[in-house]
Amino acid sequence: MSLAILKSRAQLGSDAPPVTIEVFLSGGLPSFSIVGMPETAVRESKDRVRGAIISSGFKFPQERITVSLAPADMRKTGGRFDLAIALGILGAGKQLPTGAVQGIEFYGELALNGDIRAVPGILPAALKAAAAGNSVLVPAANSAEVALTDTEARGATTLLEVTAHLSGVTKLLPLRQHRPEIVDSSEPDLSDVKGQAYAKRALEVAAAGEHNILFIGPPGTGKSMLARRLPGILPPMSVAEAIETAAVGSLLGRPIDLTRWRKRPFRAPHHSASAPALVGGGAGPQPGEISRAHNGILFLDELPEFNRNVLEVLREPLEAGVITIARAGNHADFPAGFQLVAAMNPCPCGYLGDPRGDCGCSADRVEAYRGKISGPLLDRIDLHVEVSRPSREALRERGPSGERSEVVAARVAAVRSAQLRRQGASNARIGSETLEKYCRLDKACEALLETAMDRFNLSARGYQRVLRVARTIADLAGSESITVAQIAEALSLRQLDRKTKKGSEPFSKGL
Repeated sequence: MSLAILKSRAQLGSDAPPVTIEVFLSGGLPSFSIVGMPETAVRESKDRVRGAIISSGFKFPQERITVSLAPADMRKTGGRFDLAIALGILGAGKQLPTGAVQGIEFYGELALNGDIRAVPGILPAALKAAAAGNSVLVPAANSAEVALTDTEARGATTLLEVTAHLSGVTKLLPLRQHRPEIVDSSEPDLSDVKGQAYAKRALEVAAAGEHNILFIGPPGTGKSMLARRLPGILPPMSVAEAIETAAVGSLLGRPIDLTRWRKRPFRAPHHSASAPALVGGGAGPQPGEISRAHNGILFLDELPEFNRNVLEVLREPLEAGVITIARAGNHADFPAGFQLVAAMNPCPCGYLGDPRGDCGCSADRVEAYRGKISGPLLDRIDLHVEVSRPSREALRERGPSGERSEVVAARVAAVRSAQLRRQGASNARIGSETLEKYCRLDKACEALLETAMDRFNLSARGYQRVLRVARTIADLAGSESITVAQIAEALSLRQLDRKTKKGSEPFSKGL
């Protein structure tokens, strides 16, 4: 009888809880069993491990083999434990020195010929391993993502390479940390949008404070163009943010594009997306679009065309920055700190309030169309901005229109840096408990806000969001205090709060 013990980690949402692999060889008829709540892919590792061991020139034990994946009450998924199981069998069978595996966590799916294949979720596992003081041995195909961290790691392509390393025959070289600078700068430029000075100003405010924004206007006015130019004026992610975002891609098994790894993600799901596609789900929960947009932008075009039940699931993550997917006997947490950008028409036909359009929508149809977006969801969107049709003169302009993205991006970066120094977060993320500290108002500002609350029926959440937007406008102006003019501008950028006659007036009227 002999026993070998190795370490690895499971994948549970964005977490990577430790798993101990115990391999026990005992007398009796040859058999191979795996215990510890293994799912199908884990149970099938028996055949992959047997083939890899024999193909690599080792003897497969003709004994009773019992593999225990502890803790026993946690579900184990995927082929990530193949390498550890194979090494445990070789160690228990005295074909490998067992002391060589101490302090190392092993990951990798085995091919029948002994090759080691990439597995998802390596980056979160490597980060947890480093925090626990362990090194990792990973598939060579996962080396690039592990090299983004400061985890002590080695990559291997075959089972033979791993056994040679552990036996001291041929050592695997440690992976060198590699965090490339941003290379890809192919974002569309803000100056491509003709006219729209008001909407561009709103986009700059949204970028500077990380505010959620909704564009409202007739078809062809540039709403989508504006949204797709937001990434070009945002500062790059910090290293910590980029690793968080890369970890979500790692959970999905997506290769990391090192030319864009610090670029903020831009996700634009179609309006036919289901709730699980948007927020995540499945039998073994997987991250959805809001998690793939973590530290970046989630763009929802044609917002009212989304199923209302789908939109309602955004309410909690918009506030908390995290989504919890609950299933019977299992739950998973995924990061969801995204900036929401949305676009919609003012009515079903799209031409309400457009001087060049002919809207035939009744008041009831307009009200039903707008009613697809609930008040609580609108309350969580800081800016509601009307995008009017540009003039013919603006459309005939040749060359860039207005400032280029790099000019606006420089101002945004300076403001974001100032916010981080002052409060450790963007203005949109200021907690309610500290809002008064950073958004102090004089009596004139308070009087204007009280008038606005009465006239536009602002909720407490809407009131706080106006304060955060005003703080961003003040930051862009280089002002330490918030002025009446800045409060007024913040109010003017929440056009859906204004009282209008149903179905007969454009959104912009009422202030």
